[in-house]
Parts: sequence; structure tokens; C-alpha cells
Amino acid sequence: MDFILDRIDNKIEFFQAYDMKTLERQINEQIDNNKALLLDVYAIQHHIVFDPNAGKMLYSAVVHFKVK
Repeated sequence: MDFILDRIDNKIEFFQAYDMKTLERQINEQIDNNKALLLDVYAIQHHIVFDPNAGKMLYSAVVHFKVK
């Protein structure tokens, strides 16, 4: 039986929330989790759109993590 460990070099994650504080909390939690994998934030993109079904603004973010 072979046991192979591959290192993650890049990771892209998507987040969304109806308020900025929740979105920021989600991103910060995942930053802490990815530190265990030796990944740092490389780039962040964020978008805001109006969700007509909920009648609220929807905040979303794409976070690209890369190896230190």
C-alpha cells in the first residue's frame, strides 16, 4: 500500500453573506485554518449585488491562497 502526501500550492475559496461583518468573520476563520496548511492570502476580490429575493445586498468574496 502506497501512502502519498501532496502539498497544496494554490487554493481558491468563495464566501458570501448578507452583511459585511459575517463575510469578514468567515474569511478570517478560513485564513486561520489555512495557516495550518502553510497557505497565505495572495489575492482577494469582492463583489456586492442586490438580491431581489431577499431584498438585501449580498456580499461575496473570492480569496486566493498560495504557499508561503
